[in-house]
Amino acid sequence: MSPSDISLIKTCTHYFLHLVFPVFIALLFFRENWKKAYFIMLATMLVDADHLFAHPIFDPNRGSIGFHFLHSYYAIAVYFLLLFFKGNIRIIGIGLLFHMLTDFQDFYFWPH
Repeated sequence: MSPSDISLIKTCTHYFLHLVFPVFIALLFFRENWKKAYFIMLATMLVDADHLFAHPIFDPNRGSIGFHFLHSYYAIAVYFLLLFFKGNIRIIGIGLLFHMLTDFQDFYFWPH
């Protein structure tokens, strides 16, 4: 497999996990209000606004986790605490943690 093939698979996996997989999470855990849960989880992608404070804004050889302030280990701990609330707050916590997991796998599970 060529590096460009790996890059394409990595990109497709990344966006699948960000945009499509949350539908399955919403259907599994929030069946009655799955659309609402899905859109809340999509909204948690706003956490990527912290990339705007980095230079360069996007660097394919830089991992988000531990670099951007909303992707810091302290922020992830707060996102984990959101799981202990009910309703939309819990959904936000799930969305943010899944976002962090997606960004983590994007950098650490694929060759650079």
